[in-house]
Amino acid sequence: MASTSDIRKGLCIRYSNDIYKVIEFLHVKPGKGPAFVRTKLKSVTTGKVVDNTFSAGHKIEDVRVETQSFQYLYAEGDTFHFMNTTDYNQITLEKSSLDAPDLLKEGEVVTILFNTEDNMPLSVDMPASVILEVTHAEPGVKGNTATNATKPATVETGARVNVPLFINEGDKIKIDTEKGNYMERVKE
Repeated sequence: MASTSDIRKGLCIRYSNDIYKVIEFLHVKPGKGPAFVRTKLKSVTTGKVVDNTFSAGHKIEDVRVETQSFQYLYAEGDTFHFMNTTDYNQITLEKSSLDAPDLLKEGEVVTILFNTEDNMPLSVDMPASVILEVTHAEPGVKGNTATNATKPATVETGARVNVPLFINEGDKIKIDTEKGNYMERVKE
């Protein structure tokens, strides 16, 4: 058993007859009244996101997890295929267990969390950023650049990302997988 002081991003807990992964959390100590922890939890079975508030010192049941590296092979409808990088066993996961499936490129190595009790995959942790090639981008319009002007662009995985006006087709860009935002252009 853990308490609210152990809550951190990525922690898997048992809550209301399901297993949830902590996506966001905030410890709040108001001037009046007891402290509490505001969390955003994502169900690892359904993908549903819920907000919950735990009072300070509340006991939570954490789930022991094990991490393994897997390489993304291909997608087939809503099913994604991965291969273990150490023993080459393959597994399939539903799209709902992925945080950013539209930024997943074939050959990308991800970390998959497994429940140690029944060895079932819980969720997929993407790398912090991915480098993808821009396949389509409208030409930038000069003159409206008083502030950070952006335009929509499509990358090789089919995801749409807002990029600065100077990005063109064929450029490689670094994308933050957590928020899906443009970070920088990558030179080769």
